[in-house]
Order: sequence, then structure tokens, then C-alpha cells
Amino acid sequence: MAAIAVFPAVSSNEYFLTILAFVGIHVLICTGLNLLMGYAGQLCLGHAGFWGCGAYISGVLTAKFAWPPVLALFPSIFGTALVAFIVGFPILQLRGHYLSMATLGFGIVVYILFVQVDSLTGGPSGLVNVPSFSVAGFSVDTPLRNYYFIWGVTAVGLVGAMNLANSRVGRALKAIHTSEVAAETMGIKTFRYKLMIFVLSAVYAAVGGVLYVHYLNFVAPATFGFMASMLLVTMVAAGGIGTLWGPILGAMILTVLPEYLRAYEGLEVLLYGVILAAVMMFMPRGLASVLGGIPSYVQHLVRMK
Repeated sequence: MAAIAVFPAVSSNEYFLTILAFVGIHVLICTGLNLLMGYAGQLCLGHAGFWGCGAYISGVLTAKFAWPPVLALFPSIFGTALVAFIVGFPILQLRGHYLSMATLGFGIVVYILFVQVDSLTGGPSGLVNVPSFSVAGFSVDTPLRNYYFIWGVTAVGLVGAMNLANSRVGRALKAIHTSEVAAETMGIKTFRYKLMIFVLSAVYAAVGGVLYVHYLNFVAPATFGFMASMLLVTMVAAGGIGTLWGPILGAMILTVLPEYLRAYEGLEVLLYGVILAAVMMFMPRGLASVLGGIPSYVQHLVRMK
């Protein structure tokens, strides 16, 4: 995080600031998804739907009804949380691939709603004229301000996730991930914890959506389709599912990598796929597990000498 804080002093290039701002948004969303997948063991293939709910609720309230962005933040969070609760209550009683298919269906339904309710969402063309975020008259309307604002919110989300992971709730979630039957026998209300973390992960995505829509001042349904959900899951898995640093590494690499691959015009998709396949084949526990083993490996070499 120290490197993120001092980066603008090293380079004020707006292109790099924009890319890193998107990294921050992805890190925040993936952190919530990691709590659901990595700690509670519940796979969600429609998480981009929650991201879109946060973005569209805030975007519609500010662009169509002239709400101040800071006030629209609260309906975005509570509205998305309510959707997650209503959806999660029935589908979290499913397990395995049945749960995966149910969350996939949710994502598709939400995407269709974004397209069809064009009187509010702007339809396939998207919603325009969304104002920049502002607090007490201070407008977050430049790349540098957005960069620090987004990463400031992301840092709060990361600290919250770390505290949760190391708390009694986090230990309960890990027990559920290991075995729901064993967790039940130890007195853990598994369904209650699964529903709670499902809603919390949706809240993380909703905040990411609010940051996204007020940064771009525009939002379109294509951003929150099936492939967006798959990308979020891939970021978590490639970074290291169930680790605190995994979402950060996965989101950073898979957001920045396509920008570098643009130089290989016509081959960027192929190269992207090959790199992802190599990561999952040779580092099945994610990049975080490899980097985490470097200090112990160095100590081993020192002892050998």
C-alpha cells in the first residue's frame, strides 16, 4: 500500500493512474468475493450482477433524479444488500454445481434487466451524465483525486476483510469451508454465516460499482455480463483463493496484463489465455502462495550456506 501511496509522486501519467484506479476497484470487489469463495467456500458465478446493482442504483439516482453522489451511496449499498439477501436466502440452501448454476442465472437475469429497463438505465447504450463523486463541496473529478479516493476506500475494505478473517466469524467461515456437517456439529449456524458473508461480499461489489460509475461518469450493461463475473472469479483464483493477498495480486496482474499485451496485436487474447493456463497449471494455489514461500526458501538457502 505504501507503493500505491507514493506512485503519483514517481509518475503523474494519467494513463497509469487510470489503470491503477481500475486495479483498486477490482481489488475491492475481489476482496469481497474472496471472503465468499475462499473462506466460506461458496462459488458465485454472477458476482458482476452485484457490481452492476451498485453502479446502476447510484448512477440512476444521481443522473436521473439529481441526488448528491454521497447520498446515493447509501441506497446503493442497502439496495444491493437487500437483493443479495433475497437472492441468497433460497440459493444458499443449494450446494456444489447447483449453487454455481443458480448464481450464474442471477447474473444473467440482472444483466437482462439492465438492458431492458431502458427508461432508467439507458438500455444497451448505457447511462450518461453521471456526476463525479463529491464530498462537502470537494469534487473527485481528476484522475489523481480519483486514484487516491478509490484506493483510500479500497484500503478500508482490505483492513475490514483482514480483521474479519482473523476474527471468530472468520474461523467459523473456514470451518464451514472445510466441512459444513462438522461445523454444524460444533454449533455453528452454517446457513446464517453463509448468508451473512454472501450479503457482505455483495456490499463490497456495490461499493466498487459506485466508485466505477462516478469515475467514468457513464455505465453500460456490457460491463457486467457473464465474462465480467468469470474475470472476477479468475482474479481471485489466480491470485490465491482464501489468502489475504490473493485478490490484490490477481486483480493487479489481470487488470494490467491486457494493457501490456496490446502491443501484440492479433495475439493478445491467445497470449492472455496461455498465461492464465500456465498460472493455474503450475501455481494451482495462486500467486500468493508462491510469493509467500519466497522468504522461507531464502532462509533455507542461507542455512545451507
